Amino acid sequence: MDLYMNDLERDIIREILNIGLARAADSFAAIAQERVLLEVPSLELVRANDILDLVNKYQTSHVVVQSDIKGDFNGTTLMFFSGQHVQRLSKVCLRMNVTESLEVNEMQESLLLEISNIITGALVTQLANILKAKIYGAPPRAPKGNLAHSLDALLMTHPKMQPLIFSVITQFSDQNSNVELPLMLFFDRETFDKILTIIRTYDLPGNGLPA
Repeated sequence: MDLYMNDLERDIIREILNIGLARAADSFAAIAQERVLLEVPSLELVRANDILDLVNKYQTSHVVVQSDIKGDFNGTTLMFFSGQHVQRLSKVCLRMNVTESLEVNEMQESLLLEISNIITGALVTQLANILKAKIYGAPPRAPKGNLAHSLDALLMTHPKMQPLIFSVITQFSDQNSNVELPLMLFFDRETFDKILTIIRTYDLPGNGLPA
């Protein structure tokens, strides 16, 4: 059966994500020592093959860090660090003066993993509080090789049961140079159903519930 959400449900989910991502932006600002601006997330239902094409495109120009979401919800966050991010964060956090590059050493990779852990943790905590769900972020990792393999469990294991995914693509930008830090959030079909079920218990006009 196809997934469907009306405009009101889409707006509610976007607002919930905005709250969670605002906390994540604050966490990142503390690390980057910059004011961090958050763009309103896009929210789409996308087929697995399409999202994998987009992920692979990002992977060619960014260092990728993946954090899985476990518990009542099944999902994944991907953060994409450009060479400029790596350079700036290395200087601010590690006192390292390095050139702009996607080649990272052990200390730099550990830093990116910790940043992803903090941001995903802030997001997951807010989602858990708002949606009254028991969820947590698994330890982040920097996947090697083609990301399709590390996303197989979420996107491709049961293609007939999960032909669509719920994806959010947002960006953090600092005040001075507008360096984007893309963040992608995926939930599988079962999780999307759970979120919609929670949203539809809200007694709001236009959500299909009796007044």
